[in-house]
Amino acid sequence: MGEVYPNELLNFVQKEMLMSEMRQHTVQCLSPGGLHRMAYVEWGDPHNPRVLVCVHGLTRNARDFDVLAQALSGHYRVVCPDVVGRGRSNWLRLKDHYQVQQYVADMVTLIARLGVDEVHWVGTSMGGMIGMALAAQAETPVTRLVLNDVGPVISAAAVKRIGEYVGLMPQFATFHDAEQYVRLVSAPFGKLTDAQWKHLTEHVTRQKADGGYEFVYDPGIAEPFRKAMNDEDVLLWPLYDAIRCPTLVVRGAESDLLSHETCLEMGTRGPKALIAEIPGVGHAPMFLDEAQIAVVKEFLLAK
Repeated sequence: MGEVYPNELLNFVQKEMLMSEMRQHTVQCLSPGGLHRMAYVEWGDPHNPRVLVCVHGLTRNARDFDVLAQALSGHYRVVCPDVVGRGRSNWLRLKDHYQVQQYVADMVTLIARLGVDEVHWVGTSMGGMIGMALAAQAETPVTRLVLNDVGPVISAAAVKRIGEYVGLMPQFATFHDAEQYVRLVSAPFGKLTDAQWKHLTEHVTRQKADGGYEFVYDPGIAEPFRKAMNDEDVLLWPLYDAIRCPTLVVRGAESDLLSHETCLEMGTRGPKALIAEIPGVGHAPMFLDEAQIAVVKEFLLAK
């Protein structure tokens, strides 16, 4: 091994630290109600042209992907946004614009900020719907797509279940109370460890001035969601059929949002997705353990 000069060693150490640490940023986006800031975190080499965008579900945020992002940060610059109205992002002034169209526009702005022409995409539930909508566009930047427990048929029963708690914004006296509530409404995530439940609760709640806890999302996201609720399944087949990039569908085997039958049909039309079902999980797999991460990693890194 040749001689390593102090400055070279320092630069190497700084680069290694930068690649392994999470970095926080924001990007300015536009809606009909004005400008807003969308927050995002990123992992890995900031100069890596290979970018993976990970987008969360309806009431969740970017920090759901901490474990997956760290696992893939040696291969990608992993970028995890807080969809507007969630996490550290601003809230929209006009609540009716909490819609997939607005979210897609924000993601196009984010990708432009990243300075790349192509991205791989992992989307959980709502994040998968955003990914489908973007991947279906002509000249889309999405070249490989993972749909996590979401597809072109969304069951009315699942929408009703989610609608029973979204936007209610309960207040909690202690963090323990907040965690117990998260465990209750997120029970379909499966059998997680105490540490995993704590992690998921820490980043979806915040402590208030009075010492209590509340959720970190705008209750206004529920307004357009509830207006769209009815007793019929949501059908998005034309969107799905327009997708041309390699696609993987990950389904919780006990999911009430994405049926096994819909998965099978997704494998025969449109992008003819690969299918992976996760036993013992409903809506949705959270990619917090090696087995679930391996499913995504193998697909994303396939030649």
